Amino acid sequence: MTNTPDHQGAAAADIRVSLIEQETAQASVDEEPLAGNQRDFTGARHITIACLCVAYSVFHLMVMNVYPLETWAYRLSHVGGGLFLGFVLFGARALDGAENRSSHPLSFALLAVAALGIGYGLISVTAIWINGTVMGEILPPKWAMSTFGIPLAVGTVAGILRGWLFSQTERARFDWGDVLLGIAALVATAYLIFFARQLQLRAGMPMALPADMWSAIVGVMLIIELTRRLAGMALVIIASVFVAYAFLGPWLPGIFEHRGYDAKRFFSYIYTDNGILSAPIAISSTYIILFVIFAAFLQTTRVGEYFVNLAFAAAGHKRGGPAKVAIFASGLMGMINGTSAGNVVATGSLTIPMMKKVGYRPQTAASVEAAASTGGQIMPPIMGAGAFIMAEITGIPYMEIVSAAIIPAALYFLSVYFMIDLAAQKADLKGLPRDQLPKLGLLIRQIYLLTPIVVLIAALFAGYSVIRCGTLAMMTAAVVSWLTPHKMGPRQLFHALDNGARMVLQLVAVCATAGIIVGVIALTGIGSRFSTVLLTLADQSQILALFFAMVVSIILGMGMPTTAAYAVAASVIAPGVVNLGVEPLIAHLFIFYFAVMSAITPPVALAAYAGSALAGSDPVKTSVESFRIGLAAFVVPYMFFFSPAMLLDGAWPDIAHVAVTAVVGVYLLSCAVQGWFFGHASALVRGALAIGGLTMIAGGWTTDAIGLVIAVACWVWQRRISPTETAPVSE
Repeated sequence: MTNTPDHQGAAAADIRVSLIEQETAQASVDEEPLAGNQRDFTGARHITIACLCVAYSVFHLMVMNVYPLETWAYRLSHVGGGLFLGFVLFGARALDGAENRSSHPLSFALLAVAALGIGYGLISVTAIWINGTVMGEILPPKWAMSTFGIPLAVGTVAGILRGWLFSQTERARFDWGDVLLGIAALVATAYLIFFARQLQLRAGMPMALPADMWSAIVGVMLIIELTRRLAGMALVIIASVFVAYAFLGPWLPGIFEHRGYDAKRFFSYIYTDNGILSAPIAISSTYIILFVIFAAFLQTTRVGEYFVNLAFAAAGHKRGGPAKVAIFASGLMGMINGTSAGNVVATGSLTIPMMKKVGYRPQTAASVEAAASTGGQIMPPIMGAGAFIMAEITGIPYMEIVSAAIIPAALYFLSVYFMIDLAAQKADLKGLPRDQLPKLGLLIRQIYLLTPIVVLIAALFAGYSVIRCGTLAMMTAAVVSWLTPHKMGPRQLFHALDNGARMVLQLVAVCATAGIIVGVIALTGIGSRFSTVLLTLADQSQILALFFAMVVSIILGMGMPTTAAYAVAASVIAPGVVNLGVEPLIAHLFIFYFAVMSAITPPVALAAYAGSALAGSDPVKTSVESFRIGLAAFVVPYMFFFSPAMLLDGAWPDIAHVAVTAVVGVYLLSCAVQGWFFGHASALVRGALAIGGLTMIAGGWTTDAIGLVIAVACWVWQRRISPTETAPVSE
């Protein structure tokens, strides 16, 4: 299936309908319209899927706010329901990218095997349920338990192979292969829920049953396959390597050697709260889905557009205005959105065309949007769900994490702002004419549209639970919409709940796959052994250990969404860094920051790739330029390592001193990267500016004074000794 410019344009136009469809454009297939008498069936399919998505969203909201479920049952329902919706919504794409060949005889053969195996599994689990729930018998039928798993697993393998070999390009009707995989997910989940209490005792132990193992195997295969469809092959390959490592340990050298595990123990262990149901899914099933639905409410009521319009009205006329708008709009929307790439396509569909209009090259426009959208993941109070996962892993209170992230997040956006402003000066770019911008006065009179965000922040600081705060903000968005032409009635509510479920499916698959990796790390002990090696290599040097942590976080984040990258990196690297004496909050924020930055770090920069698709630019060049725009921000984590006051840990004079000097340091580094400091900067001046900026990392009075002296000397050189180089020119 080709990815034509027209196809990209259509994807950009449809962004408000479903962000997840944008992010999975390469993994899922396209909806093709049918003609004549087939349209009614197309509508039936659309309505059926929409109703299922709404039911998925309502289920989560009800459990979180009204009728709590047992933890395992809820998380299993979250994963199983997400798998079912994912397979029904997103069709398979052949590994070779070929067009539809579903009429091939082998396709029919695989479909028949899948139907027989999964059908038998459905009959077996139904018999188990009837026996235990309806008839009240404790022991399930022996025939169902003894023969339940193998046919289900064989049928699932056949369905997955069919998806690998034959693209399903006809999406106007349900594809039976995908429906069968969805049913397989429900069957495996139903078994695991039914025996949840027993599994908590026997999972990972010798007394685990074969049916436990086969249900878990089916679940793992379906999770990895859905991840392939929705997030690409990078995370699938990493997870597959970890699964293989669990079995190949006895034959591996050095620190990688371990005793090895049989399939029954491994798979029954991995589908517990030590693996798939661990912290990533715990957060995905609560905070992530809550705030994704909140974001869907903002989109449906057009309250989200108000953020962008307000930014355009305030800064659109400034030098390089649309690029600066991208910073503010992406920061506001990105803190709610779950992924950097999703934020790019959400705000980039508006900001990238505007940037191109005032003279930015497509590549630069996409790079600016990618860098700005990536920062939304570290913007309090939501931080793209990062704060919630960090609180779950570390035990540090959520509000403490959010407060600590304020100054580092501000520095990130300031660094991007400086880079954009300096580039605009260098290229002599202007803003948009005021008559092409929204009226600021009118938008200020609509300031009440910010009420949902105000309610969210106020409720958080008032001490309410995060779930209660998100629910209140969601309700506020619905109420506020009645003051606008876009009132939220039953139809709009249905659409918002539908859209929220669609948007969260990728994160469900990704978090479940990250849980597989976390489970392998916990079971094999590779995390602690890796930490030991890290300590040895660092030779008690905290700086060297942090450098290794930075490299590993960025590598893990290449091709993995931020949530998964941080969860894995925190399991592998953070213990070793903490053992060297680094405070847990500093260590985890450091790792999380660089996991976020991996979205704009070549060679695999997901946010930059999403921006290049919207701008029509070269993906590789766009990723390199987005990395360059965010380069000054790479020193920020080292700043708060040297100066904990940057994390609001200390007296207010110390905090103010560190914050101000950090801003100056980031500005000097931005000038060095852009080659502009009150005019064109020579190589000598750029080198001096870089040294001056780096001296301010430590936050000491002496190093800050050195940096300021260098900055003043460079200014004198630029203004008095080399005045001919200060005139702006256009590129």
